Amino acid sequence: MKPSPIPLSLQLLVEALNKADGKNVRFELPTATLLSPHVHVTEVARIDKKFVDCGGTLRTDSSCRLQVHQADDTEHRITAAKFAQILAKGAGVLGSLGLPVEVETEAPYLSVFPVIATRLEDKQIVLSLGIRHTACLAEDVCFPANLQNKSACTPGSGCC
Repeated sequence: MKPSPIPLSLQLLVEALNKADGKNVRFELPTATLLSPHVHVTEVARIDKKFVDCGGTLRTDSSCRLQVHQADDTEHRITAAKFAQILAKGAGVLGSLGLPVEVETEAPYLSVFPVIATRLEDKQIVLSLGIRHTACLAEDVCFPANLQNKSACTPGSGCC
């Protein structure tokens, strides 16, 4: 499995939106399908996660999560300038422009996608959404160097 692209930072997203001026914002799923053009950005959140990995290491992770809702008002469009204003309103909650950005939407199930790229087109700016993957974060504990088959932990290794 190839590694996932690194999500854009909030800083890079804001810069792209500022360059897009009056263009409409579109969201492109990893399948290359565009979400409907009449979406609303309904939440700007800072997500802070504290967890223990399978090797027992305490970890933290933070991100900027944007909730996008495909509304019934089909004439609605969000422009890059309006989107930048929404992000500016959330600046106090976010606290950092270095946060990676992800989008939460129903596609068709509630899902979270990292924003991995932006591209300017004639009348729109497209935010490309990537795929998140799970991974073992404690491979040194779960998969010792002498273990050839990484599909299973060795008894007594301390792996989950």
